[in-house]
Amino acid sequence: MLDFILGALVMLGLVWVRFRFFAFPAQRSEDYAGELGSFDIREKFNGALLCQGVIYGPTGRVMSRFVADFDAQWDGNRGVMKEDFRYESGSLEHREWTLSVEETGRITATAPDVIGTAQGRQAGPSVNLNYRLRLPEDAGGHVLDVRDWMYLTPDGTIVNRSQFRKYGLLVAELVATMRPKEQL
Repeated sequence: MLDFILGALVMLGLVWVRFRFFAFPAQRSEDYAGELGSFDIREKFNGALLCQGVIYGPTGRVMSRFVADFDAQWDGNRGVMKEDFRYESGSLEHREWTLSVEETGRITATAPDVIGTAQGRQAGPSVNLNYRLRLPEDAGGHVLDVRDWMYLTPDGTIVNRSQFRKYGLLVAELVATMRPKEQL
């Protein structure tokens, strides 16, 4: 019995170490600060953008596909980004972010379905945001912890990967691309 308990504790410890130091949530802005490329959201999220993506469920299977039109406008370091999502199910979703960028690269953002203030940073070719999101009532009204990473590719396309967690457990993941509409 003691061997079983010790084995279980070692396994839990290894899972924690992997999650804390080697998995998606372990990323930090500093990991990308020295890389080539500069992802300034005031420049890359400016004007009309097209976003296309998929949402995976906790088993890794695609739950939903979407296309979204974004429109972002900036006045110095403060901006507003409107997002209009169209899901394959026919449902629509609208979100309007109010964004602020400091000269240090620190980002804060708010939206009506975001609890509190999203916090993040832009560094090198990456941007991250962490926030709590309340799902619509028809999706259960759950509050999820979101870890959102965006990476700038050499051709200017933005690849977005987000993980959604409840009580620390992964419940969904989003992968999407974003690019200016004039590139289409």
